[in-house]
Amino acid sequence: MTCPVFPQPGKSKASLWKVFFKKRHSWLNALYERSYRMKMGEYAMPGLRLYMINQPELVRRVLVQDVADFPKNRLLGDILAPLLGESIFTTNGEQWQKQRDMLDPAFKHARVQQVFGLMQDAVADMSARLAQGPTALDIDPEMTYVTADIIFRTIMSARLEPEQAHRILDAFVLFQAESPKQALCTMFKLPGWLRLGAGERKRLQAAQEIRHTIEDIVRPRYQQAEAARAGCPRSRAELEQQQDILSSLLLTTDENTGQPFSFSEIVDQISMLFLAGHETSASALTWSLYLLALYPDIQEQAHQEVQRVLAEQPVSVEAMRKMVLVRDCFREALRLYPPVGFLTRECARHTEMRDKKMPKGSSVAISPWLIHRHREFWDNPDGFDPYRFTSKELKTPLSKSYLPFGAGPRVCIGAAFAQQEASLILAILLRDYRFALAPGFVPEPVGRLTIRSANGMQLVLTPRTKQES
Repeated sequence: MTCPVFPQPGKSKASLWKVFFKKRHSWLNALYERSYRMKMGEYAMPGLRLYMINQPELVRRVLVQDVADFPKNRLLGDILAPLLGESIFTTNGEQWQKQRDMLDPAFKHARVQQVFGLMQDAVADMSARLAQGPTALDIDPEMTYVTADIIFRTIMSARLEPEQAHRILDAFVLFQAESPKQALCTMFKLPGWLRLGAGERKRLQAAQEIRHTIEDIVRPRYQQAEAARAGCPRSRAELEQQQDILSSLLLTTDENTGQPFSFSEIVDQISMLFLAGHETSASALTWSLYLLALYPDIQEQAHQEVQRVLAEQPVSVEAMRKMVLVRDCFREALRLYPPVGFLTRECARHTEMRDKKMPKGSSVAISPWLIHRHREFWDNPDGFDPYRFTSKELKTPLSKSYLPFGAGPRVCIGAAFAQQEASLILAILLRDYRFALAPGFVPEPVGRLTIRSANGMQLVLTPRTKQES
């Protein structure tokens, strides 16, 4: 049986020379066979001591039980700061807690359901683009476009126009490609002048391109919120009528100080939601379509499920809930190709795990990629089996071995949003098309900020007949 593509690990740990000079295009290539069996590993670099944790009990300790002892790693914050500023993705302590408390109302269950219509509008535009385009195409840019469009519509009520989309998505591709190089410069203690080359200048310009686009959309809405706070009833009424997530963020205040988000804080959070919301979903959806193309029998079963549900009711939140196989195909894609391959933390104080002495300031990495493929935690760890989620015979409980959205207080704030969005996109594609891999095409997984295919995802889409759809 054909197996999903998987970068073959080396027989032994790569040397520092190879990690930096030969394999820096993807951290996946620095993994070796024991990585997929170990409970905990250690890696020393000139500017970083890294501890890799796979053991479920230790993962829970870091992400759930002793969160204050393992804050977000400053290295990641420094890399993402040009784009995300001081957002909940990178902050810690009281600052993070304040931001999270103010963001939570915007992502409550009712709010996520409320924006479903806006999601549908973006997916309808995706469907129209695909109907007018070639049957053989790279589906990855389309998944990136539709998920970015959904973020713009649901968060800011702004449609992402094609020219605008190409500009900011190209900017993000550049930002993502250059960011790991900066991280490696820090890890290897390279001098500052090496970091400020053409690549870094382009990376900073790319971040500004994205932020300026977001600022232009947010500014008039923020001014409207200021007018509402100053007592203008019309501005407040207009703000409250908005059905998007931005309106919730503009109206919320810190329960301790009574202060709203400042303009720069709003832009930081929206930039974070744009990055986390479109990039991770696009990655997971692209891999979902790859897996469904690789397994046409499962694709057909998922199509039949969509047909059965939509014969009984229109496309809706309730209909999405009934599509169990569609949901589980996405969950299995998240297992095999988790968008965020590593969750990074650092030790706030000296600690010990499995007889290893971990000094204050050392880095801790928890890898969904490794845990989701760990040989002790899963049967057929590298195989595609969406039915495993309804099985009563899981080798390890999902609560211990499955964390595509993280875990604990810092679990992804948009998890429900992402799953609703993915079910909708996959349902519409399964309803309207058969998809197969282009002849001879094999994707090349690479690990950067997210896990993507270096050579895109070449599919052939065949429209279904009216009788089929």
